[in-house]
Amino acid sequence: MTSTDHPAGTANGVLNLRHIPYHFTNEDADKSALELVHTLDGEWKTAEGPVVFVRFTEGITNTLTKAVKRKPGRRQSEIDREAVLIRAYGKGTDVIIDRERELKAHNLLASMGLAPPLLARFDNGLMYRFIPGDVCTPEDLRKPEVYRAVARRLGQWHGSLPISAITSTPNLNVMPASKHCGVKDGKQSRPYPNVWTVMQQWIEALPSSTEAERSRNETLNQELAWLSTTLGDTPGLVEGRDYVFSHCDLLSGNVIIQYPMGADGEGDERPVSFIDYEYATPAPAAFDIANHFAEWAGFDCDYNGIPTKSQRIDFYKHYVGSFRSHTISDNDNVAMEVDFHNDVVQLNKQVDLFRGVPGFYWGIWSLIQAMISQIDFDYSSYAELRLAEYWAWKAELDGSREREGKEMSLRERRWASES
Repeated sequence: MTSTDHPAGTANGVLNLRHIPYHFTNEDADKSALELVHTLDGEWKTAEGPVVFVRFTEGITNTLTKAVKRKPGRRQSEIDREAVLIRAYGKGTDVIIDRERELKAHNLLASMGLAPPLLARFDNGLMYRFIPGDVCTPEDLRKPEVYRAVARRLGQWHGSLPISAITSTPNLNVMPASKHCGVKDGKQSRPYPNVWTVMQQWIEALPSSTEAERSRNETLNQELAWLSTTLGDTPGLVEGRDYVFSHCDLLSGNVIIQYPMGADGEGDERPVSFIDYEYATPAPAAFDIANHFAEWAGFDCDYNGIPTKSQRIDFYKHYVGSFRSHTISDNDNVAMEVDFHNDVVQLNKQVDLFRGVPGFYWGIWSLIQAMISQIDFDYSSYAELRLAEYWAWKAELDGSREREGKEMSLRERRWASES
Protein backbone atom coordinates (compact mmCIF):
# COMPACT_ATOMS: atom_id res chain seq x y z
CA MET A 1 0.00 0.00 0.00
CA THR A 2 1.26 3.47 -0.80
CA SER A 3 0.34 7.00 0.22
CA THR A 4 -0.60 7.94 -3.33
CA ASP A 5 -4.31 7.14 -3.02
CA HIS A 6 -6.32 9.77 -4.83
CA PRO A 7 -9.91 10.86 -5.53
CA ALA A 8 -11.67 9.17 -8.41
CA GLY A 9 -15.07 10.09 -9.79
CA THR A 10 -17.75 8.34 -11.73
CA ALA A 11 -18.85 9.39 -15.17
CA ASN A 12 -20.45 12.84 -15.42
CA GLY A 13 -19.00 13.84 -12.07
CA VAL A 14 -21.86 12.17 -10.19
CA LEU A 15 -19.63 10.92 -7.43
CA ASN A 16 -16.19 11.82 -6.14
CA LEU A 17 -14.98 8.97 -4.01
CA ARG A 18 -11.56 8.29 -2.59
CA HIS A 19 -9.70 5.56 -4.44
CA ILE A 20 -7.19 3.35 -2.62
CA PRO A 21 -4.86 1.65 -5.11
CA TYR A 22 -4.94 -1.81 -3.62
CA HIS A 23 -6.11 -5.22 -4.83
CA PHE A 24 -7.92 -7.34 -2.25
CA THR A 25 -6.92 -11.02 -2.33
CA ASN A 26 -9.12 -13.77 -0.90
CA GLU A 27 -6.08 -15.96 -0.31
CA ASP A 28 -4.98 -13.60 2.48
CA ALA A 29 -8.25 -11.83 3.22
CA ASP A 30 -7.44 -10.60 6.74
CA LYS A 31 -4.13 -9.09 5.62
CA SER A 32 -5.86 -7.35 2.72
CA ALA A 33 -8.64 -6.06 4.95
CA LEU A 34 -6.14 -4.77 7.52
CA GLU A 35 -4.17 -2.89 4.86
CA LEU A 36 -7.36 -1.27 3.59
CA VAL A 37 -8.73 -0.09 6.97
CA HIS A 38 -5.32 1.19 8.05
CA THR A 39 -5.09 3.26 4.87
CA LEU A 40 -8.68 4.42 5.15
CA ASP A 41 -8.24 5.67 8.71
CA GLY A 42 -4.78 5.92 10.25
CA GLU A 43 -6.27 5.93 13.76
CA TRP A 44 -7.22 2.28 13.29
CA LYS A 45 -3.48 1.58 13.19
CA THR A 46 -2.39 3.77 16.13
CA ALA A 47 -5.33 3.75 18.56
CA GLU A 48 -5.57 1.27 21.39
CA GLY A 49 -7.56 -1.90 20.76
CA PRO A 50 -7.43 -4.71 18.20
CA VAL A 51 -8.93 -4.75 14.72
CA VAL A 52 -11.26 -7.72 14.36
CA PHE A 53 -12.71 -9.16 11.15
CA VAL A 54 -15.94 -11.02 10.57
CA ARG A 55 -16.29 -12.82 7.25
CA PHE A 56 -19.76 -13.08 5.79
CA THR A 57 -20.55 -15.90 3.40
CA GLU A 58 -24.20 -15.27 2.44
CA GLY A 59 -23.35 -13.82 -0.97
CA ILE A 60 -22.59 -15.98 -3.99
CA THR A 61 -20.98 -13.26 -6.10
CA ASN A 62 -18.72 -11.22 -3.78
CA THR A 63 -16.83 -11.68 -0.54
CA LEU A 64 -17.84 -9.41 2.33
CA THR A 65 -15.78 -8.64 5.42
CA LYS A 66 -16.80 -6.56 8.43
CA ALA A 67 -13.94 -4.73 10.16
CA VAL A 68 -14.31 -3.39 13.71
CA LYS A 69 -11.92 -1.50 15.95
CA ARG A 70 -12.45 -2.71 19.51
CA LYS A 71 -11.49 0.40 21.42
CA PRO A 72 -11.46 -0.11 25.20
CA GLY A 73 -14.58 1.06 27.03
CA ARG A 74 -16.79 1.16 23.94
CA ARG A 75 -20.18 -0.54 23.86
CA GLN A 76 -20.91 -2.95 21.02
CA SER A 77 -23.40 -0.51 19.50
CA GLU A 78 -20.73 2.23 19.45
CA ILE A 79 -18.19 -0.15 17.90
CA ASP A 80 -20.67 -1.21 15.23
CA ARG A 81 -21.49 2.37 14.29
CA GLU A 82 -17.80 2.85 13.37
CA ALA A 83 -17.45 -0.53 11.66
CA VAL A 84 -16.46 -0.77 8.01
CA LEU A 85 -17.69 -3.24 5.41
CA ILE A 86 -15.20 -4.33 2.77
CA ARG A 87 -16.77 -5.87 -0.32
CA ALA A 88 -14.42 -7.46 -2.82
CA TYR A 89 -15.91 -8.15 -6.23
CA GLY A 90 -15.96 -11.67 -7.57
CA LYS A 91 -13.48 -12.28 -10.38
CA GLY A 92 -14.97 -11.60 -13.81
CA THR A 93 -18.21 -10.11 -12.48
CA ASP A 94 -17.78 -6.96 -14.56
CA VAL A 95 -19.28 -9.09 -17.34
CA ILE A 96 -22.63 -9.01 -15.55
CA ILE A 97 -22.44 -5.90 -13.34
CA ASP A 98 -22.01 -2.26 -14.32
CA ARG A 99 -19.82 -0.99 -11.47
CA GLU A 100 -20.26 2.69 -12.33
CA ARG A 101 -24.05 2.30 -12.26
CA GLU A 102 -23.71 0.54 -8.93
CA LEU A 103 -21.76 3.50 -7.52
CA LYS A 104 -24.33 5.98 -8.81
CA ALA A 105 -27.13 3.96 -7.25
CA HIS A 106 -25.33 3.68 -3.89
CA ASN A 107 -24.48 7.38 -3.88
CA LEU A 108 -28.10 8.42 -4.53
CA LEU A 109 -29.42 6.06 -1.88
CA ALA A 110 -26.88 7.26 0.68
CA SER A 111 -27.78 10.90 -0.03
CA MET A 112 -31.41 10.05 0.81
CA GLY A 113 -30.59 8.08 3.95
CA LEU A 114 -31.47 4.76 2.32
CA ALA A 115 -27.96 3.28 2.18
CA PRO A 116 -24.84 3.34 4.36
CA PRO A 117 -22.32 6.06 3.47
CA LEU A 118 -19.64 5.14 0.95
CA LEU A 119 -16.12 5.49 2.36
CA ALA A 120 -13.77 4.53 -0.47
CA ARG A 121 -13.27 2.30 -3.46
CA PHE A 122 -10.26 0.10 -4.09
CA ASP A 123 -9.09 -1.69 -7.21
CA ASN A 124 -11.58 -4.55 -6.92
CA GLY A 125 -14.18 -3.41 -4.44
CA LEU A 126 -15.87 -0.92 -2.15
CA MET A 127 -15.73 0.15 1.48
CA TYR A 128 -18.78 1.54 3.21
CA ARG A 129 -20.28 1.99 6.66
CA PHE A 130 -21.94 -0.91 8.47
CA ILE A 131 -25.68 -0.94 9.26
CA PRO A 132 -26.20 -2.38 12.76
CA GLY A 133 -28.91 -5.01 12.66
CA ASP A 134 -29.73 -8.60 11.86
CA VAL A 135 -29.23 -10.09 8.40
CA CYS A 136 -32.40 -11.85 7.28
CA THR A 137 -32.75 -15.51 6.49
CA PRO A 138 -35.33 -16.83 4.02
CA GLU A 139 -37.39 -17.86 7.05
CA ASP A 140 -37.31 -14.26 8.33
CA LEU A 141 -38.70 -12.96 5.03
CA ARG A 142 -41.86 -14.98 5.64
CA LYS A 143 -42.60 -13.34 9.01
CA PRO A 144 -45.44 -10.77 8.75
CA GLU A 145 -43.56 -8.11 10.73
CA VAL A 146 -40.59 -8.49 8.37
CA TYR A 147 -42.33 -8.74 4.99
CA ARG A 148 -44.57 -5.78 5.86
CA ALA A 149 -41.47 -3.72 6.68
CA VAL A 150 -39.89 -4.86 3.39
CA ALA A 151 -43.06 -3.86 1.53
CA ARG A 152 -43.02 -0.38 3.08
CA ARG A 153 -39.34 0.14 2.32
CA LEU A 154 -39.71 -1.11 -1.24
CA GLY A 155 -42.71 1.18 -1.74
CA GLN A 156 -40.53 4.07 -0.59
CA TRP A 157 -37.81 3.09 -3.08
CA HIS A 158 -40.20 2.80 -5.99
CA GLY A 159 -42.09 5.94 -5.05
CA SER A 160 -39.29 8.36 -4.26
CA LEU A 161 -36.11 7.39 -6.15
CA PRO A 162 -35.52 8.95 -9.58
CA ILE A 163 -34.38 6.48 -12.23
CA SER A 164 -32.40 9.29 -13.91
CA ALA A 165 -29.54 8.53 -11.49
CA ILE A 166 -28.98 5.11 -13.08
CA THR A 167 -29.89 5.69 -16.72
CA SER A 168 -28.01 6.86 -19.77
CA THR A 169 -28.60 7.52 -23.45
CA PRO A 170 -28.04 4.43 -25.59
CA ASN A 171 -26.72 4.41 -29.11
CA LEU A 172 -29.90 3.33 -30.87
CA ASN A 173 -27.88 2.23 -33.89
CA VAL A 174 -25.92 -0.33 -31.90
CA MET A 175 -27.24 -3.72 -30.90
CA PRO A 176 -27.98 -4.94 -28.30
CA ALA A 177 -28.09 -1.47 -26.72
CA SER A 178 -31.18 -0.43 -28.65
CA LYS A 179 -33.06 -3.67 -28.09
CA HIS A 180 -35.91 -3.57 -25.61
CA CYS A 181 -35.97 0.23 -25.35
CA GLY A 182 -39.38 0.52 -27.01
CA VAL A 183 -37.89 2.40 -29.95
CA LYS A 184 -40.43 3.89 -32.37
CA ASP A 185 -39.78 6.64 -34.91
CA GLY A 186 -36.31 7.11 -33.46
CA LYS A 187 -37.61 7.63 -29.91
CA GLN A 188 -37.53 5.28 -26.95
CA SER A 189 -40.41 4.75 -24.53
CA ARG A 190 -38.38 2.80 -21.98
CA PRO A 191 -35.32 3.89 -20.00
CA TYR A 192 -31.87 2.55 -20.74
CA PRO A 193 -30.64 0.38 -19.25
CA ASN A 194 -33.62 -1.64 -18.08
CA VAL A 195 -34.17 -5.19 -16.89
CA TRP A 196 -34.63 -6.41 -20.48
CA THR A 197 -31.46 -4.80 -21.87
CA VAL A 198 -29.51 -6.20 -18.90
CA MET A 199 -30.69 -9.72 -19.68
CA GLN A 200 -29.90 -9.15 -23.35
CA GLN A 201 -26.32 -8.22 -22.48
CA TRP A 202 -26.03 -11.29 -20.28
CA ILE A 203 -27.17 -13.56 -23.11
CA GLU A 204 -24.65 -11.89 -25.42
CA ALA A 205 -21.93 -12.78 -22.88
CA LEU A 206 -22.75 -16.51 -22.86
CA PRO A 207 -20.37 -18.89 -24.68
CA SER A 208 -21.38 -19.90 -28.18
CA SER A 209 -18.57 -22.17 -29.35
CA THR A 210 -20.66 -25.34 -29.69
CA GLU A 211 -23.88 -26.11 -31.51
CA ALA A 212 -25.59 -26.86 -28.19
CA GLU A 213 -24.54 -23.47 -26.78
CA ARG A 214 -25.71 -21.64 -29.89
CA SER A 215 -29.05 -23.44 -29.79
CA ARG A 216 -29.49 -22.60 -26.12
CA ASN A 217 -28.64 -18.94 -26.70
CA GLU A 218 -31.10 -18.72 -29.58
CA THR A 219 -33.84 -20.13 -27.35
CA LEU A 220 -33.00 -17.62 -24.62
CA ASN A 221 -33.03 -14.77 -27.15
CA GLN A 222 -36.44 -15.83 -28.43
CA GLU A 223 -37.86 -16.07 -24.93
CA LEU A 224 -36.44 -12.68 -23.94
CA ALA A 225 -37.92 -11.06 -27.03
CA TRP A 226 -41.30 -12.57 -26.14
CA LEU A 227 -41.03 -11.43 -22.50
CA SER A 228 -40.01 -7.92 -23.48
CA THR A 229 -42.92 -7.63 -25.91
CA THR A 230 -45.46 -9.19 -23.55
CA LEU A 231 -44.46 -7.55 -20.26
CA GLY A 232 -42.18 -4.65 -21.19
CA ASP A 233 -44.94 -2.04 -21.29
CA THR A 234 -46.65 -3.05 -18.05
CA PRO A 235 -48.21 0.16 -16.66
CA GLY A 236 -47.10 1.52 -13.31
CA LEU A 237 -49.40 2.60 -10.49
CA VAL A 238 -48.71 6.21 -11.48
CA GLU A 239 -48.92 7.41 -15.07
CA GLY A 240 -45.48 7.93 -16.57
CA ARG A 241 -43.84 5.68 -13.95
CA ASP A 242 -43.93 2.33 -15.73
CA TYR A 243 -40.27 1.77 -14.77
CA VAL A 244 -39.06 2.41 -11.23
CA PHE A 245 -35.72 2.39 -9.43
CA SER A 246 -35.57 -1.35 -8.66
CA HIS A 247 -33.17 -3.22 -6.40
CA CYS A 248 -33.42 -6.39 -8.53
CA ASP A 249 -31.68 -8.57 -5.92
CA LEU A 250 -33.77 -8.53 -2.75
CA LEU A 251 -32.63 -11.86 -1.40
CA SER A 252 -32.66 -12.45 2.35
CA GLY A 253 -28.99 -11.55 2.83
CA ASN A 254 -29.61 -8.10 1.35
CA VAL A 255 -32.35 -7.26 3.87
CA ILE A 256 -31.15 -5.95 7.23
CA ILE A 257 -33.54 -5.73 10.19
CA GLN A 258 -32.27 -2.63 11.94
CA TYR A 259 -31.84 -2.29 15.67
CA PRO A 260 -34.00 0.34 17.38
CA MET A 261 -32.10 3.63 17.66
CA GLY A 262 -29.69 3.54 20.58
CA ALA A 263 -30.33 -0.11 21.42
CA ASP A 264 -28.69 -3.46 20.78
CA GLY A 265 -31.75 -5.65 21.25
CA GLU A 266 -34.96 -6.44 19.48
CA GLY A 267 -38.14 -4.43 19.21
CA ASP A 268 -41.64 -5.13 17.98
CA GLU A 269 -41.47 -2.65 15.11
CA ARG A 270 -38.07 -2.71 13.48
CA PRO A 271 -37.50 -1.06 10.10
CA VAL A 272 -35.46 -2.75 7.40
CA SER A 273 -32.75 -1.51 5.09
CA PHE A 274 -31.60 -2.93 1.78
CA ILE A 275 -27.92 -3.40 0.99
CA ASP A 276 -25.86 -4.28 -2.13
CA TYR A 277 -26.99 -2.31 -5.17
CA GLU A 278 -25.02 -4.11 -7.90
CA TYR A 279 -28.12 -4.96 -9.91
CA ALA A 280 -30.16 -1.79 -9.28
CA THR A 281 -31.80 -1.09 -12.64
CA PRO A 282 -35.02 0.48 -13.92
CA ALA A 283 -37.68 -2.22 -14.11
CA PRO A 284 -41.44 -2.60 -13.75
CA ALA A 285 -42.33 -2.65 -10.05
CA ALA A 286 -43.97 -6.04 -10.55
CA PHE A 287 -40.60 -7.54 -11.52
CA ASP A 288 -38.85 -6.25 -8.39
CA ILE A 289 -41.64 -7.59 -6.17
CA ALA A 290 -41.85 -10.97 -7.94
CA ASN A 291 -38.05 -11.20 -7.72
CA HIS A 292 -38.22 -10.63 -3.97
CA PHE A 293 -40.98 -13.22 -3.52
CA ALA A 294 -38.82 -15.76 -5.36
CA GLU A 295 -36.15 -15.25 -2.71
CA TRP A 296 -38.48 -16.49 0.03
CA ALA A 297 -37.38 -19.92 -1.22
CA GLY A 298 -33.68 -19.17 -0.56
CA PHE A 299 -30.69 -20.49 -2.51
CA ASP A 300 -31.90 -24.03 -1.86
CA CYS A 301 -35.09 -23.25 -3.83
CA ASP A 302 -37.39 -24.55 -1.08
CA TYR A 303 -40.64 -23.77 -2.88
CA ASN A 304 -42.69 -24.49 0.24
CA GLY A 305 -41.51 -21.04 1.31
CA ILE A 306 -43.02 -19.17 -1.66
CA PRO A 307 -45.68 -16.68 -0.46
CA THR A 308 -49.32 -17.67 -0.75
CA LYS A 309 -51.98 -15.39 -2.18
CA SER A 310 -53.05 -14.10 1.26
CA GLN A 311 -49.42 -13.26 2.15
CA ARG A 312 -48.93 -11.47 -1.16
CA ILE A 313 -52.09 -9.41 -0.77
CA ASP A 314 -50.99 -8.39 2.73
CA PHE A 315 -47.60 -7.37 1.29
CA TYR A 316 -49.26 -5.29 -1.48
CA LYS A 317 -51.41 -3.37 1.00
CA HIS A 318 -48.35 -2.19 2.91
CA TYR A 319 -46.42 -1.57 -0.31
CA VAL A 320 -49.19 0.53 -1.90
CA GLY A 321 -49.66 2.65 1.21
CA SER A 322 -45.95 3.44 1.29
CA PHE A 323 -45.66 3.95 -2.47
CA ARG A 324 -48.58 6.37 -2.52
CA SER A 325 -47.30 8.32 0.48
CA HIS A 326 -43.91 8.78 -1.18
CA THR A 327 -45.32 9.82 -4.56
CA ILE A 328 -48.24 11.93 -3.38
CA SER A 329 -48.63 15.46 -4.66
CA ASP A 330 -51.05 18.24 -3.73
CA ASN A 331 -53.55 16.92 -6.26
CA ASP A 332 -53.42 13.33 -5.01
CA ASN A 333 -54.82 13.73 -1.50
CA VAL A 334 -58.38 12.84 -2.41
CA ALA A 335 -57.49 10.18 -4.98
CA MET A 336 -55.25 8.11 -2.70
CA GLU A 337 -58.02 6.39 -0.71
CA VAL A 338 -60.11 5.82 -3.83
CA ASP A 339 -57.23 4.23 -5.72
CA PHE A 340 -55.91 2.05 -2.87
CA HIS A 341 -58.05 -1.02 -3.58
CA ASN A 342 -57.57 -0.75 -7.33
CA ASP A 343 -53.81 -0.42 -6.84
CA VAL A 344 -53.71 -3.65 -4.83
CA VAL A 345 -55.80 -5.48 -7.43
CA GLN A 346 -53.63 -4.17 -10.28
CA LEU A 347 -50.39 -5.07 -8.52
CA ASN A 348 -51.65 -8.55 -7.70
CA LYS A 349 -52.42 -9.24 -11.37
CA GLN A 350 -49.11 -7.83 -12.54
CA VAL A 351 -46.91 -9.72 -10.06
CA ASP A 352 -48.79 -12.89 -10.96
CA LEU A 353 -47.74 -12.33 -14.57
CA PHE A 354 -44.12 -11.66 -13.61
CA ARG A 355 -43.73 -14.59 -11.21
CA GLY A 356 -41.75 -16.68 -13.71
CA VAL A 357 -39.43 -13.93 -14.92
CA PRO A 358 -37.00 -14.07 -11.95
CA GLY A 359 -36.23 -17.69 -12.81
CA PHE A 360 -35.30 -16.64 -16.33
CA TYR A 361 -33.24 -13.66 -15.04
CA TRP A 362 -31.21 -15.63 -12.50
CA GLY A 363 -30.99 -18.66 -14.76
CA ILE A 364 -29.06 -16.66 -17.37
CA TRP A 365 -26.97 -15.05 -14.63
CA SER A 366 -26.07 -18.48 -13.24
CA LEU A 367 -24.95 -19.74 -16.65
CA ILE A 368 -22.45 -16.87 -16.75
CA GLN A 369 -21.33 -17.44 -13.17
CA ALA A 370 -20.69 -21.10 -13.96
CA MET A 371 -18.02 -19.86 -16.41
CA ILE A 372 -16.35 -17.15 -14.38
CA SER A 373 -16.87 -17.61 -10.65
CA GLN A 374 -14.22 -19.00 -8.30
CA ILE A 375 -16.70 -19.15 -5.42
CA ASP A 376 -17.62 -22.64 -4.21
CA PHE A 377 -21.22 -22.79 -5.45
CA ASP A 378 -22.87 -25.11 -7.98
CA TYR A 379 -24.02 -22.47 -10.45
CA SER A 380 -24.82 -24.98 -13.20
CA SER A 381 -27.37 -26.82 -11.08
CA TYR A 382 -28.74 -23.53 -9.80
CA ALA A 383 -29.23 -22.36 -13.39
CA GLU A 384 -31.23 -25.49 -14.16
CA LEU A 385 -33.45 -24.95 -11.11
CA ARG A 386 -34.14 -21.31 -11.87
CA LEU A 387 -34.80 -21.82 -15.58
CA ALA A 388 -37.16 -24.68 -14.66
CA GLU A 389 -39.21 -22.13 -12.69
CA TYR A 390 -39.58 -20.07 -15.84
CA TRP A 391 -40.67 -23.02 -17.99
CA ALA A 392 -43.15 -24.18 -15.33
CA TRP A 393 -44.69 -20.70 -15.23
CA LYS A 394 -44.92 -20.50 -19.01
CA ALA A 395 -46.55 -23.95 -19.15
CA GLU A 396 -49.26 -22.63 -16.83
CA LEU A 397 -49.61 -19.41 -18.80
CA ASP A 398 -50.07 -21.06 -22.21
CA GLY A 399 -52.02 -24.05 -20.85
CA SER A 400 -49.54 -26.62 -22.18
CA ARG A 401 -49.02 -28.28 -18.79
CA GLU A 402 -52.73 -28.97 -18.38
CA ARG A 403 -53.19 -30.07 -22.00
CA GLU A 404 -50.36 -32.57 -21.64
CA GLY A 405 -51.78 -33.92 -18.38
CA LYS A 406 -48.66 -33.14 -16.38
CA GLU A 407 -48.60 -32.41 -12.68
CA MET A 408 -48.33 -28.77 -11.62
CA SER A 409 -44.90 -27.89 -10.20
CA LEU A 410 -44.56 -27.38 -6.45
CA ARG A 411 -43.67 -23.72 -6.92
CA GLU A 412 -46.79 -23.09 -9.03
CA ARG A 413 -48.98 -25.00 -6.56
CA ARG A 414 -47.65 -22.96 -3.68
CA TRP A 415 -48.17 -19.70 -5.58
CA ALA A 416 -51.76 -20.68 -6.39
CA SER A 417 -52.64 -21.59 -2.79
CA GLU A 418 -54.83 -19.14 -0.90
CA SER A 419 -53.17 -19.36 2.50
